[in-house]
Amino acid sequence: MSSLKELQDLIQEKFGLDAAELDPHASMREKGVDSLALVELLFAIEDHFGISMSDEDSSIDTLADLAAAVDKIREKQAA
Repeated sequence: MSSLKELQDLIQEKFGLDAAELDPHASMREKGVDSLALVELLFAIEDHFGISMSDEDSSIDTLADLAAAVDKIREKQAA
């Protein structure tokens, strides 16, 4: 199950960005999510999903890539 919808909702909650405007394949930075905001988002994701993100994940630029990283971590935890 993809975490994309949950991530869109989380971004909308944290940054006030309309989930409908969040193209999963567009740069999050173009929508105002700078590197500091992304780190803040990663902490929120960790809390929301109960996972640990790596430092490498802070360089992710699209929502689709972020969802893929979250899904991969969740799959590993479920195994």
